Amino acid sequence: MNEERNVKIRVRNLSKVFGSQPKKALELRDQGLKRPEILDKTGQTLGLSNIDFDVHEGELLVIMGLSGSGKSTLIRCLNRLIEPTEGEIVIDGEDIPTLGEKALLECRRRHFSMVFQNFALFPHRTVQKNAEFGLEIRGIDPAERSEIARTALKQVGLDGWEDAYPSQLSGGMQQRVGLARALANDASVLLMDEAFSALDPLIRGDMQQELLQLQSRMQKTTVFITHDLDEALTIGDRIVLLKDGEIVQIGTPEEILTKPADDYVRRFIEGVDKARILTAESAMRRVRSTVRDSDGPRTALRKMREHGLDSIYIIDRDQQLIGLIEAEAASQALEQGKERVTDVMTQDFRRVTLEEPMHHLFAMFSEHSFPIAVVDDQQRLLGVVVKGAVLDQLAQAAEPTQIAEPSTTTTAGDA
Repeated sequence: MNEERNVKIRVRNLSKVFGSQPKKALELRDQGLKRPEILDKTGQTLGLSNIDFDVHEGELLVIMGLSGSGKSTLIRCLNRLIEPTEGEIVIDGEDIPTLGEKALLECRRRHFSMVFQNFALFPHRTVQKNAEFGLEIRGIDPAERSEIARTALKQVGLDGWEDAYPSQLSGGMQQRVGLARALANDASVLLMDEAFSALDPLIRGDMQQELLQLQSRMQKTTVFITHDLDEALTIGDRIVLLKDGEIVQIGTPEEILTKPADDYVRRFIEGVDKARILTAESAMRRVRSTVRDSDGPRTALRKMREHGLDSIYIIDRDQQLIGLIEAEAASQALEQGKERVTDVMTQDFRRVTLEEPMHHLFAMFSEHSFPIAVVDDQQRLLGVVVKGAVLDQLAQAAEPTQIAEPSTTTTAGDA
């Protein structure tokens, strides 16, 4: 359950035909023909067809698909390195396909930085000078661009390597230089085209974690292209899955895994370790009842009896979670004349966010029998996770070919 974010890029009805008769190809497309038939009849390749999606401010959106799916064409259409045949690409109110040459150049400089698979570093330039390159092209003062580049290199963990040359760096370090160069340009959107595909698996995993940490700190709007499902599931806030130039499904990693749009997506996700990807959101249930911090133990006991609970969470007027009270403690408080549940509440329980990995949750139940509280960034209570729901989800995850809807079973342990 991601918080609402402003739309940074809006893509509507985007299509790209490779060939000299694009109009004919699109006419056949509109008649219901698919890419192979259009190619056979016209010799034209339908690279993209009727692409619609949004990229939200601060989001890391992954566009993925197999070779030939259109993902690299799509990312290059966003900044018009490839000219779209039709459609809208609007960033901060500017419709990129309609821009003239000068306006397009300015739009690219302001909005887009790109990181490529092959690093694209200048071998004769130092790490520092490579990081400065985009700023140099823009005519930024040498002292200023040097400071900006050093800051960017520090952000990607290359502090102290400014005077080294690309040949002296590992593949992962070279890609960090490319990332620093993109960050130094301070464009509003980062485009990453198979950026980690050339790296060894261990280094690739490290770079994915580096990107996630960087994203957490900077909240940079990022469009990331990959053919690797595990990579998409690991780093993406949302995933756009392409097949033959068309969108098959858009969703969070959890939605892709638990609610595949069709048989193609089901086959695509076979064999994925779902327990590693699923989060607390999958197992979360609604809160059946809570008490306010101004309530007394009698109210707490009444609500627990009504809902068959042996404990209940306490919230304040802003829905923030502040504690939990057990039935036994509430009864003792009533006998002792305590007036408020906060006098006898405990904070000895577990709370997690929606993004907490599912496989972390089970061990938490060995500490307490209480339902695990699920909260947002402001500590507002969103729901609870009970042990049975976790077992249910993990059992489903163990069946790689079976896709099931989340269970709606409730238990007496729900808070």
